[in-house]
Amino acid sequence: MIGVELRKQLPRARTWVALLVMAVVPVIMTIGFAVGGPPHDHDNGLFALSTRSGLNMPVSALTLMQNFLLVIVVALFAGETVSGEASWGTLRYLLIRPVTRTRLLASKLAIVALLVVLATLLIPIFGLAAGLPAFGWHDVAVVNPQSQVTDGIPTFGLLDPASALWRLLAATGYVAWTMASTVAFAFLLSALIDSPFGAVFGGLAFAIVSQILDNIPSFGNVRYGLPTHYWHAWTQLFAPTVHAGDMVTGTLTQLPYVAVFLALAFAAFRRKDILT
Repeated sequence: MIGVELRKQLPRARTWVALLVMAVVPVIMTIGFAVGGPPHDHDNGLFALSTRSGLNMPVSALTLMQNFLLVIVVALFAGETVSGEASWGTLRYLLIRPVTRTRLLASKLAIVALLVVLATLLIPIFGLAAGLPAFGWHDVAVVNPQSQVTDGIPTFGLLDPASALWRLLAATGYVAWTMASTVAFAFLLSALIDSPFGAVFGGLAFAIVSQILDNIPSFGNVRYGLPTHYWHAWTQLFAPTVHAGDMVTGTLTQLPYVAVFLALAFAAFRRKDILT
């Protein structure tokens, strides 16, 4: 079933367009920084170091795209997978095969996860492909807002390229995992309703509302339980001193959301009236 689903999803135009966007944006960013230079502002953090090394570009691209553009793509993949079949009227024909609904839904979820990981990987891959020719293979400068300011940019310490690559790989994996709750919620909506637009928009709204609530101080400690609160914990990998505690917490925070949403999705799909 996974092979069948993969052959179905890969040739689709929306798959290629979404993946193309993930690849093109880091290249456009590189061109923009190469032509206009990085922003020289203390608050820009990793962006301010974009031209110091080609290895800084994928870091900047991940920072820029994680909050919104990547969310749109993953919500599209997850929200359209079941509801799209229902809206086309093809979902009922899938059940003619000797396969259970649980297995059918699991295969769709597996392909969604694969596409989400692929979309996330394209960001650093093309960030490196564009950044290295533009800015070279140099040590990566890391940010410390409390350090002395040089040329308008607060920096402290350098990472050798090999170490930076390993940290970039870990950061990419973490960013992909932070999308898990959004994927699970959009997937739940996709199993519940027959409107692909509603499921995709619902997944996107879930992530956006969480980010908005996370920026309201009056919510206090409640914000620590929001799925987006630790989204950018991976940037600590590119700090003078690495503290992995927030990344561990951020990883664990996704688990209850994923477990509940997926459990509801499978329960709803098993009871869904598909034949009418």
